[in-house]
Amino acid sequence: MATASEGTMKAVQLQVPGGPDVLSWVDLPLPRPGPGQVRVRAQAIGAGGPDVLIRNGTYKWMPPLPAIPGNELAGVVDAVGPGVARLQVGDRVLVSARELPQRGGCYVQAICVPEAVPFVLPDSIAWEDAVSLGNFQLALALLASNGNLPAQAILVPGAAGGVATALAQVARSRGLRVIGTASTPEKRAFALENGVTDLVDGDVQALPQRVMELTGGRGVDLAFDHVGAALFVACLRSLAPSGMAVSYNILAGPPSADVFDELRKLLARSLAIRTFSIHAVDADVAQRRGLMEQAIALMASGQVRAPRAMRMPLAEARRAHELLDSGGTLGKLVLIP
Repeated sequence: MATASEGTMKAVQLQVPGGPDVLSWVDLPLPRPGPGQVRVRAQAIGAGGPDVLIRNGTYKWMPPLPAIPGNELAGVVDAVGPGVARLQVGDRVLVSARELPQRGGCYVQAICVPEAVPFVLPDSIAWEDAVSLGNFQLALALLASNGNLPAQAILVPGAAGGVATALAQVARSRGLRVIGTASTPEKRAFALENGVTDLVDGDVQALPQRVMELTGGRGVDLAFDHVGAALFVACLRSLAPSGMAVSYNILAGPPSADVFDELRKLLARSLAIRTFSIHAVDADVAQRRGLMEQAIALMASGQVRAPRAMRMPLAEARRAHELLDSGGTLGKLVLIP
């Protein structure tokens, strides 16, 4: 880890939105914890899609400029302010920007936050694994989309992605069958390594038939779509009776087909649709923190494990974002300060 001087630290910052070149490696004052705050010295920082949205200025929950990207930071409490009682120097913790007033802020060597914000990490969770916990928190929320009704199988297109692998692992820990798609041999191997039980061809037209063949004509109880367009309709057609399609992103835009008309065509199955965002629990502290505590417990017990990480120095954040933009990562991209 690069050493910060007594009065300064290194951080990655952007003054204006744009491509990876807008990210600057800067010196900032080393923050000092105020009353009720703790300072966390970073050991590992997660990099992912929301950081790209902050960088290019399109994030719906955009922090004000100049902005520091980064939504997950794992590290050690190295200073506490007056009145702190819950945490102490030396505690291993995770800081998630979901617990902060605004997103971002974690591409730094140290961060000061209210003592209620960090999650305590057991020794069994490595630093680089801890910054994947947000994906498992999200997976737990996604799997609860149908009210935690009993399920047998789920469909996860793009099964080598970060959220997808977390979904697969949590579902497998519950004994569910996980059907996934992946576009390359490397991605298919990675998906199988991270919990997918059955891989099918990603061809949108053939997907429902392949899912029905694998499930004996029943279909899946939940289908999680992050692409939209024609894939969302294929997910609907892959559902079992009373199944639910969950849209948690629309990278390719909304479906061009009439979705309500499609539901009427499949009326005998009594299907449901949910649009999903983790921001739905922004105001529900108990539920949001409870989901993360569940994720920590699952990882600490070995029921789920973080996907293998690609490590890069925080100083090379521009190169990291070039990889994120190109889709050239498998597993979690972890920045080391």
